[in-house]
Amino acid sequence: MFRENNIDFDSVNYFNQPISETKLRDLLKKAGLNAADVLRKGDQVYKELNLGDETDQDKLVKLIVENPNLLQRPIVEVGDKAVLARPIEKALDLIDR
Repeated sequence: MFRENNIDFDSVNYFNQPISETKLRDLLKKAGLNAADVLRKGDQVYKELNLGDETDQDKLVKLIVENPNLLQRPIVEVGDKAVLARPIEKALDLIDR
C-alpha cells in the first residue's frame, strides 16, 4: 500500500531484527496502546503460555520480545505517533495527519 501511494518507508521484520523491550514500549506509548492490545490471541504460543487479559503488562512485553509471533503487525510509526495498522488503512490515516 505504501508503494502504491509513493510513500517512503522502512520495513522491519522482527523475526530477522528482533525488537527490543525499549523499542516495543516506545511504539506502544506512541500508539496509546498496552501490550495486551497488540497480542495475537489466536496464536499457538499465546495459548501455550496461558496468557490472558489479566497478565501483567511488563511480563507481556518481555514475552512479545522473546516470541515476536505474538505481536500483531504491522505497526506503523511516523514521528511521535504510531498505529497498529489493522486494517492497513489506519496507516494512511496516521500519515495524513
